[in-house]
Amino acid sequence: MKRKLTVTVDAEMLPMAKRYARSRGVSLSSLIEQSLRGLVNEDRPSFASRWRGKLRLANRGGTRYDALEKKYL
Repeated sequence: MKRKLTVTVDAEMLPMAKRYARSRGVSLSSLIEQSLRGLVNEDRPSFASRWRGKLRLANRGGTRYDALEKKYL
């Protein structure tokens, strides 16, 4: 659900921001939302970094492993 937000910017910044958004084919609201999403997601670790080192290799050997290896490798 979208909500209204009042943002105050420097008088010289507004026309430049509108031109920038228009040149990329998006609204100023979308541009601000995308920028905020990027800032918020900067602090979150990536999927790969969250899982790095958490998974272990399967035990090699045994009938089950041999059957899977034959089928998929």
